[in-house]
Amino acid sequence: MPAFAQLQVPDVGGTIGKTVGQATDVLGQGIDGTQQSLNRNVARLMRARERTLSRLLRRNSDRIERDANGDLARRGELLALALDGPARAALSAAGFAVGTSEEIEGLGLSVTTLKTPQGMQLAQAQALAQRLAPGADVSADSLHFQSGAALVASSSASAPIGRSAVPIALEVGVIDTAPGARIRVAGERGFASGAPAPADHGSAVVGLLNSAGVEKIRVADVYGKDPAGGNALAIARALGWLTQSGSKVVTISLVGPRNPVLGRAVAAAQARGVVVVAAVGNDGPAAPVAYPASYDGVVAVTGVDRRNRALIEAGRAFHLDYAAPAERVYAYDRGGKMKRWRGTSFATPLVAARIADALQHGRNWRVRSDAEARDLGKRGPDEIFGRGLLCEGCAQKK
Repeated sequence: MPAFAQLQVPDVGGTIGKTVGQATDVLGQGIDGTQQSLNRNVARLMRARERTLSRLLRRNSDRIERDANGDLARRGELLALALDGPARAALSAAGFAVGTSEEIEGLGLSVTTLKTPQGMQLAQAQALAQRLAPGADVSADSLHFQSGAALVASSSASAPIGRSAVPIALEVGVIDTAPGARIRVAGERGFASGAPAPADHGSAVVGLLNSAGVEKIRVADVYGKDPAGGNALAIARALGWLTQSGSKVVTISLVGPRNPVLGRAVAAAQARGVVVVAAVGNDGPAAPVAYPASYDGVVAVTGVDRRNRALIEAGRAFHLDYAAPAERVYAYDRGGKMKRWRGTSFATPLVAARIADALQHGRNWRVRSDAEARDLGKRGPDEIFGRGLLCEGCAQKK
C-alpha cells in the first residue's frame, strides 16, 4: 500500500515496525539492567529511527522533504497563522502562492496554506516566509507517525481478552487510519487522499477501545493512501471534526514534532471541553519529545510490558500522565485476524477508555484516574510511569 504509515515498517516518531519491534521485544525481555546495556539499546533505537526517516524520504521525495528543523513534512507547503494583508502581498511578490484562509471546522482556527516558490527547498522557503511575515506564525506541515505495530498473529482467532464490565456510552474519537470493515463505528471521515482506507493500526486502536468497553467510536483517517499523510493540518482538521461531532475524548496514537497549527488546534478543542489523550511514541528515551503528547493539557501515555516494566522503546514527553499495558495486547487487524500488538499506541486507547468512563459517570476524570492508577516505580508521580498504571490487564490474554 502506498501510505507509509500503513506499511508498519517505519520506526520513526514511534512506529517501531515489525522487524525493529521484534528486536526491541527481545531486548525488553533480556535487558540486564546495566547502564551499558541500556545505552546500547537506546543507540540502536536512534539508529533505526534515522535509517527509517532517510528511507522514507528517499522513497517519497516527490511528496516529502525536510523542514528547517530537519523533520519530515509535506513537500513545498507551509502553514501560516495570523497572516495579514501586507504579509500576503510580500509573500506573493517573493513567489509564494498564498491560498485563501481556511477556517478549521469546529475550532474557530484560521490557517493559510503557502506553496513555496518553484525550485526553492522547504527549509529555505520557511526561513524566507518568516522574514517576510514577522507577525505570522509560519511552519512546515509536519508529518506524524504511528507508535506501535503488530508483532505476531495470535494462535487463536478468538483469543479471550479483558473487557470492561460496564459499557461506556460516551463518544470517543480516534485520529489514526480507518478501521477494517468488520469493525463498526459511529462514523468515519477521511482527511487525506484516498481516505478513509482501512489499515491495521487504526483497526487495533479502535478494537482496543471497544474491548475496554467503549461503544460509540468516531474515526478520522488522516493517512488514507497518501505517502505524506498524518500531516499537522490533516490532524487539526480531524480534531475539529471530532470536536464538532460530539467526541468528548479523543485518542491519538501518533507522534511528531511540535507544530504551531496543531498546538493551536489542540488548545481550541480543549477549550471546548475535549480531553485529548496521546502516546509518547516508541523511539526511546533519547528521541525528541513527542507531540501531541507534549502539548499543554494533553494526557500523555506510556506503555508497560506484562511484568509492568516500562517498554524499553517508550519515548518521552515534557510531562507524563499514565501508563497502560502495551505489550502482548490483543486486537483484530483490518482483515479481522486477531494479533498481538506492542507499542505505546495501544496503551493510549486504554487510558482514553478509563477517562471516558469517568466522564460518563459525571466524575472528575483526573481525580478518578489518579485514584484508580496503581503506583509503579518510585512513590508518587515519576518520569517513567507518570501517575500510575491504568486499565491493568485490559486487552491481554487471560
